[in-house]
Amino acid sequence: MSNKNNEDQQQAPQRAAGLNPMVGVQRKDLLGTAQTVLRQAVRQPLHSAKHALAFGLELKNVVLGKSSLAPASDDRRFSDPTWSQNPLYRRYLQGYLAWRNELQAWISSSDLPPEDISRGQFVIQLMTEALAPTNNLSNPAALKRFFETGGKSVLDGLSNLARDVVHNGGMPRQVNMDAFEVGKDLGSSRGAVVYRNEVLELIQYSPLTEQVHERPLLVVPPQINKFYIFDLCPQKSLMRFCLDARQQTFMVSWRNPTRAQRDWDLSTYVRALGEAVDAVLSITGSATLNMLGACSGGITCTALLGHLAARHETKVNALTLLVSVLDATLDNALALFVDDQALDAAKRQSQQAGVLEGSDLARLFAWMRPNDLIWNYWVNNYLLGNEPPAFDILYWNNDTTRLPAAFHADLIEMYRGNPLTRPGGITVCGTAIDLKQVKCDLFSVAGNADHITPWQACYRSARLFGGKVEFVLSNSGHIQSIINPPGNPKARFQVGGGQHDDPLAWQEDAVRHVDSWWLHWQGWLVERAGALIEAPGHLGCPSHPAAESAPGRYVHQR
Repeated sequence: MSNKNNEDQQQAPQRAAGLNPMVGVQRKDLLGTAQTVLRQAVRQPLHSAKHALAFGLELKNVVLGKSSLAPASDDRRFSDPTWSQNPLYRRYLQGYLAWRNELQAWISSSDLPPEDISRGQFVIQLMTEALAPTNNLSNPAALKRFFETGGKSVLDGLSNLARDVVHNGGMPRQVNMDAFEVGKDLGSSRGAVVYRNEVLELIQYSPLTEQVHERPLLVVPPQINKFYIFDLCPQKSLMRFCLDARQQTFMVSWRNPTRAQRDWDLSTYVRALGEAVDAVLSITGSATLNMLGACSGGITCTALLGHLAARHETKVNALTLLVSVLDATLDNALALFVDDQALDAAKRQSQQAGVLEGSDLARLFAWMRPNDLIWNYWVNNYLLGNEPPAFDILYWNNDTTRLPAAFHADLIEMYRGNPLTRPGGITVCGTAIDLKQVKCDLFSVAGNADHITPWQACYRSARLFGGKVEFVLSNSGHIQSIINPPGNPKARFQVGGGQHDDPLAWQEDAVRHVDSWWLHWQGWLVERAGALIEAPGHLGCPSHPAAESAPGRYVHQR
């Protein structure tokens, strides 16, 4: 991959966003922000004194039982009734809330530059959430557990802590990794590997209906983690949903690279995906296929379609993108710390190692939602002395993969300069990419609670294409926006907000629907899947015969 470096670097400050967990946060940046916050307390003594006085007055109300402070209604940390019913615990909680709120008010109203205020808010939030009263042994749930077990919970918690320090980088484990087996409990839909190259395996799934649509569907997962996020238990399996909807369904399973594959770049993945597309068309006899790409898999699909458009080749009839950012103009929390130095440091680290370790990436994702992904398990594993839960999505999330250094560098340069937003801004497989020349229909899904790929960035990304766009906003986070099976009483989505440049204007006009976007997508896809034909009696074809059974070989690589 190549891009216009000089122009791109000029745009770096406002562009570095979206999937910036690829970049990471340097410890020195967090420490530097903490030092800035401390210096500010000295630089503005009157401002600091004003907020200290406000904190003192609220603390007086807490002691006298007159405070109305309460945690947010959806804050599960304080769900134990002791926090509201016991006078001492209620005061403990309210004192913490007063301190946390006043610190945020102090930094927000300081005279620091806006960027430093945002960084300060992030660092203060990390600190105050770490010091929450639920995270120590005074937690009423931990005390109850201590007495119920005769103190054994503390010993079990210490054992869990020691194990995580040795085997999990000091992070609390989120899931019992012995609870599932890939190919048996997860990724168990019937099928076979029908094509393999150095980069990927292509899985064809066995049809579940007597008739199927003539135009096949190829699903392209992210290179981060493994493909079976689309094939969890049958009730959550998007593969099973597609097969039940009479789709001829194929899946890419990426190889887990090592240092030996350090030179694989975006063009490497695009070429390999192009070979998989040709194999699908050869097996099914269809002239075109429909494609679904998620997250970084969506970036790869997009690059392939741009490459095909530049060569005036039509192999993809319609594209579905799930939580994929191509236009990285919006910030998430970690983008606050992204500058040219951070980008270059991230590239150097992966180049020296040859790969970006998936475990490092998962750790960074966790720190973007520490209450849910760190402190929740701190309490469960260490304070309560419980084993981590058996949860299929968390198992997948912890079954990490690596990214080759060259591909990681390509992604960083995409975040640095946002080249997909400009015709010819990026070259893949020797062709300049112009997404306006990609004329196929697009179905794009984003999550309004997504902390990794902000929905506004996904919306802007969908508008880069030259075809008809159907944008759908799910009421979920990053993974829950993908795994959104019908029947969930909490599932909602918005669609049909018109053609607005401003995502918020689109959201204002969009129509809200109950249930999963899967059903809406099914109707959209059926219209583009062609006529019904007799389901194939066997998998593969003479030039691409079925080999080992799904889930294949690559998914088991560690």
